[in-house]
Amino acid sequence: MRCNNLPVTFSATKSNSMNLLQVAVGVVKNPSGQILISLRNNKLHQGGLWEFPGGKIEATETVEQALARELKEELDITVQATTPLITINHQYPDLAVQLHVLSVERFDGEVKSCEGQPFLWVNPDDLTKYDFPAANRPIIAAVRLPHYYAILDDADPALLLVNLMKVLDKGIKLIQARLKTLSIAEVKAFLEQAFPLCKAHNAWLLLNSSVKNAEDFEVDGLHLTSADLLACEQRPVNKRWVAASCHNGDELYHAQKIGVDFVVLAPVLPTPTHPDAEVLGWDQFAELVANSNLPVYALGGLTGSDLLLAQRAGAQGIAGIRAFLG
Repeated sequence: MRCNNLPVTFSATKSNSMNLLQVAVGVVKNPSGQILISLRNNKLHQGGLWEFPGGKIEATETVEQALARELKEELDITVQATTPLITINHQYPDLAVQLHVLSVERFDGEVKSCEGQPFLWVNPDDLTKYDFPAANRPIIAAVRLPHYYAILDDADPALLLVNLMKVLDKGIKLIQARLKTLSIAEVKAFLEQAFPLCKAHNAWLLLNSSVKNAEDFEVDGLHLTSADLLACEQRPVNKRWVAASCHNGDELYHAQKIGVDFVVLAPVLPTPTHPDAEVLGWDQFAELVANSNLPVYALGGLTGSDLLLAQRAGAQGIAGIRAFLG
């Protein structure tokens, strides 16, 4: 598998929590789906770079209270509701930070710059065009990714296109083609139909690396099996998205080390197809996610209705094979 040596920007901070700068960060979204970003003052740490609004969490505050205070002070808006998005531990050369990121989709008031910082409303996919602090890069991935990740399995090849249309019709925007039994000719024939369909529905299509030379096919990204993940020392080249399957902390760490964009962590709960598999459970899932600086989808025994439960455990969202077909 061809890989390139991209700089690794995700780093787990092992410092004592008392030495971490605890920060509440808000991904503020307007009714048009645009994201608010502001320009850091040149005199501040990481000055001159764009950022998501927020600030230091005081000792007596919860994350939600700190973010509400900061957004009122900085932007004169009153937060109505938040959802956990991602937690980032990052070690700069001169500072260790822990970013508690919340999605803010409901607020009162009209945004104004109370502290003189320039701000912009930006489409999520355009965030990559702006210079952010390194610790913000996983946040950008989390902002751009949807809550649901559908997996197309080829156990019954005749149903592949039928199932693809089912998930597209449900509005799923992120799909993995896990084609473990098809011949290369069959894979090619399927993708020649599937990729244009996904593009027409504004959905991203990733190909599982179990397909021989998967990186050569024209799709939006590559999803690494756990074995291929551990065998890859660098991020695979020339793909918009690179994802991976993980089952434990070591695999999560390796995914982070090579610069994967997001991962699936499984199994969270028992599944009919793997009844004897050792499950993580929500507590262990949450602990693993808290120590990873990547967007993580929960997989295994879940349905789309488990989204809020997964988000409370730190997940980006839900991944599934049958979850989006019923």
